[in-house]
Amino acid sequence: MPLQFIRSSLFASPKNLLRTLFLVTKLRSLAMGSYTASSQSSKLFFRQLFEKESSTYTYLLADVSHPDKPALLIDPVDKTVDRDLSLVKELGLKLIYALNTHVHADHITGTGLIKTKSPGVKSIISKASGSKADILVEPGDKVSFGDLFLEVRATPGHTSGCVTYVTGDGPDQPQPRMVFTGDALLIRGCGRTDFQGGSSLQLYKSVHSQIFTLPKDTLIYPAHDYKGFSVSTVEEEMLYNPRLTKNQETFKGIMENLNLAYPKMMGIAVPANMVCGLQDTTS
Repeated sequence: MPLQFIRSSLFASPKNLLRTLFLVTKLRSLAMGSYTASSQSSKLFFRQLFEKESSTYTYLLADVSHPDKPALLIDPVDKTVDRDLSLVKELGLKLIYALNTHVHADHITGTGLIKTKSPGVKSIISKASGSKADILVEPGDKVSFGDLFLEVRATPGHTSGCVTYVTGDGPDQPQPRMVFTGDALLIRGCGRTDFQGGSSLQLYKSVHSQIFTLPKDTLIYPAHDYKGFSVSTVEEEMLYNPRLTKNQETFKGIMENLNLAYPKMMGIAVPANMVCGLQDTTS
């Protein structure tokens, strides 16, 4: 917009002034750019949910352009199952899958409880996790819901069975892409590697080969956050992650010296999550 036009508009009528301010604001927002929900495909419904005790994020996705509005939940927590299912019902969605990124040690997954309350829902976890579920996925598999899908990528290191789910690549899929990293990659951090078959070098390779190779504007949604962050991007983590921007040996040293106490729920959560929460209580 020419500067002369802006200056002259300041002394014009109130109507022209409002129009000028609107145009300036619009041009400024276009110049700055932003990552917002409106940038997603009109097909995709997306909601980020939070469980405060374990600081866990649960993600609800649905294809709202499909007649059935099929939906899935990623990393549900047992304590918030009623909340999540109520939201699904209110929005008129049809929940078909409940997925886990890995066998969690800090909370009990909600997948088993969801199955008892919504019998048509199928649970999903990686085959490498050794856990039980209705569907055991492997790298390269696709989890379809309506005309949308998630791609499965193996990202071991936090645990030996961690996977990351990535929205599909294609003109009919959401843009920018979205990646649900579990504990493999957190915002400005990563999951610990000192139990459940963890390996710092394996985690380093997983993140760099499977997540950092995604387009830089890919939106990162982790399983947890303890500092109030809700989303990042591949580019941000490649530039600013204080652990994964280091070389492998430095990263290994950082992870070996965290000196963290084991999660309080570990003795209860891991055995339960190996059978997908409550999945086997009736068998």
